[in-house]
Parts: sequence; C-alpha cells; structure tokens
Amino acid sequence: MTSISSHFPPHEAVPSQSSEARLRQVSDEFETAFLSEMLKHSGVAKMPEGFGGGPGEEAFSSLLVKEYSELLVKSGGLGISETVFQTLVARDGRG
Repeated sequence: MTSISSHFPPHEAVPSQSSEARLRQVSDEFETAFLSEMLKHSGVAKMPEGFGGGPGEEAFSSLLVKEYSELLVKSGGLGISETVFQTLVARDGRG
C-alpha cells in the first residue's frame, strides 16, 4: 500500500523565497485584503443602476476591488504593510 505522502514532493522540494521576501509578501497581502474590505464597503465598484446588476456584476466587481487594492498597495498604500512587515521582522529577531 502506498502512502499519500509518496504522491507529493516534500515541502522543502518547493523553491522558497527568502524569509524576508516572504514576510514582505505576507504584509502586502494583508494590506491588500484590508483595503479590499474597505473599498467594498465604500461602494467604490458599485455600478450605476442602469447596468442591470446581477450575479455576474457582483463577481466581477469583487475582482475590480481586489485589483484597485493591489494597485494601492503597490503605490505605497496606507503604510499598513510596512508596519506589519517591520513587526514581523522584529518578531523573528532580525530587526
């Protein structure tokens, strides 16, 4: 009988980013998620009533909000990402 672990490569086999790069990525993802929620509740992607709405519009408006959030973070964001990053680096004993 074959174990399930024999079908998947060990975790170390996947190329990993440097620890600091991974912390930066996680920090950016956190700020993106925060901004997505803020923008969603602000109604920034809400279409004018004349477009009909429906489930398709809802699905694509969430993608638009996520894209806006990612662009905001890439252009400096609110500073949440940097604060989270510095906190994580300090927690890991590198700061």
